[in-house]
Amino acid sequence: MKEQKTGRIGIMGGTFDPIHYGHLLIAQDAAEEFELDQVIFLPTGKSPHKAADKVTAPAVRCDMVRLAIKNNPKFSISTIEAENTEINYTYLTLQKLRQMYQNTHFYFIMGEDSLDDFGNWKNPAGICKMASLLVAVRGDSAQGIWAKIEQAKQRYPADMHLLHAPAFSVSSRDIRRRIRNGKNIRYMLHEEVESYIRKHSLYME
Repeated sequence: MKEQKTGRIGIMGGTFDPIHYGHLLIAQDAAEEFELDQVIFLPTGKSPHKAADKVTAPAVRCDMVRLAIKNNPKFSISTIEAENTEINYTYLTLQKLRQMYQNTHFYFIMGEDSLDDFGNWKNPAGICKMASLLVAVRGDSAQGIWAKIEQAKQRYPADMHLLHAPAFSVSSRDIRRRIRNGKNIRYMLHEEVESYIRKHSLYME
């Protein structure tokens, strides 16, 4: 049965291994700046860009996302990629979401690193036809990003915008490394996510 929804929806895809405050800041800023009705967090399952054996199980990453977003009424989660046993491609996921959410304009949120690699994605032109693209910059400088956006607009039929999210330079890789090295990760991610990581001894090796 189709889920009947209307409005403006942001799609926040990612591995979320683990989800941290940088992800939440970007999603919240996108919701405010582009007046989104909701932001759907979309944890990856099998990704064409990362080896499956180096990524934490999808169900575990989804649990952490649920803990991180549960108190924000504008945030929700979709497990359609996490539950897919085949390799996930963004353009196919967007096709599925368009069938589920009628009369909806989608805003796909990506990082600058994803924009750099966008030409290697499956059917990037198709993605641009199905969603506006919001590009978040990691760190405190947007230097050079405008030129990249203009190049992408010329190459694809892209409605692409810079997302003015607060600077937060911590990455999931940083967090995993700190855990392995026995360092503190407090204030980098939601307290309940940290407790979940400790309880299940994640990222120790």
